[in-house]
Amino acid sequence: MKFHWFHLMPYPDLPDDFREKNRSVWVDVDPKLYDPMVGNQAYNDYLDQLEYADQLGYDGICVNEHHQNAYGLMPSPNIMAAALARRTSQSKIVVMGNSVALYNPPTRVAEEFAMLDCLSGGRLIAGFPVGTPMDTIFSYGQTPATLRDKYREGVELVMRSWQADEPFAFNGEFTQLRYVNVWPRPVQKPHPPVWIPGGGASVDTWRWCVENDYLYAYLSYFGYESGRHSMQSYWDVVEEMGADMNPHRAGFLQFVGVADSDAHAEELYKEPALYFYNRCLHWYPGFTNVPGYMSIESMRRGLRSQVQTAGAISKTTSSETTWKEIVDKAYVVCGSPQTVVDRLMDLGDALRVGHLMLLLHFGNMSKELAYENTSRFATEVMPKLRDKFSQWDDPWYPADPPAGAEPAPLGDARGMAV
Repeated sequence: MKFHWFHLMPYPDLPDDFREKNRSVWVDVDPKLYDPMVGNQAYNDYLDQLEYADQLGYDGICVNEHHQNAYGLMPSPNIMAAALARRTSQSKIVVMGNSVALYNPPTRVAEEFAMLDCLSGGRLIAGFPVGTPMDTIFSYGQTPATLRDKYREGVELVMRSWQADEPFAFNGEFTQLRYVNVWPRPVQKPHPPVWIPGGGASVDTWRWCVENDYLYAYLSYFGYESGRHSMQSYWDVVEEMGADMNPHRAGFLQFVGVADSDAHAEELYKEPALYFYNRCLHWYPGFTNVPGYMSIESMRRGLRSQVQTAGAISKTTSSETTWKEIVDKAYVVCGSPQTVVDRLMDLGDALRVGHLMLLLHFGNMSKELAYENTSRFATEVMPKLRDKFSQWDDPWYPADPPAGAEPAPLGDARGMAV
């Protein structure tokens, strides 16, 4: 099993009465709440945490793309990935977005991802999410009925541009280019591993992942217990299509808190967890369930995205999530190291996922607590889970970089190693 330190980069200073005075943390959140100096400190703290995860041997460090919100302060994950590429050396750089349908033309994504792969010495994992309705439809004005077609055409163009031996013309429904000739080109051949992050509710996406041999990464807010149905549906599709049942073709996102004991976990993690679930997931339901965004087959199967679930939970200001609910339903797997090991072992068995994305910082968690959680997971939990699924090869993870492709050591302005 591989472990990836995932950061949402939430705004850490939303007021106590946020739910009462704002209908949503996304799209139309009050801009007066944003303090640039809070943002300055948060960005630097968050990058420090990701760099610390690299030092402790996490397999990947993850960033992602969101717009017009206080839930995640990364409208450009590539900027964060570029900063990390020069300040880290071990972990793979996992960009869990670009939302390729938002880029005109999509070759911009191909260029920037190629830059990141070169800058990092071949450590990029390229993520291509469709994007939430809040990001794509309400913040960036995309048409829901054509969004997925535009997205898939964009991914096709990016993949082709990385592998073409000569310039070519592209005449798609949404993008027409006389010359496609992407420079630079990725270090990894024929291309970096491709991951498709999703909210667990699209049969079309699952089939598309299997057809193209992409990893499907289920980004869950509500833990592995609620994710069982969606992940089983994904594996049903894998089996129906005759693909191998390799656990490494799937990933799952899980909130985790490690403490001395289960009681100590409440003392440490209750406040940041309640902040996340009652402020960062306070979404106006009208932004989360948009006609045309979900396929008809997914609706027929009764699948519901994490975005829709969060919107439904947040529909009234009185429906605040409690700590008991967070723990009992495994929204956050927390407790003693052995408790966390046992729950994550159960997660691996139940969901069959070889890549575990970990939210070891969430809500308004302090920098010091994030460091402690990160360190304790790396030393007291990770070693006990590392061998799970070790009998399977993992083609969805970057191989060792070729000789000479390692990132340069940190240096001063004269290029001298520090």
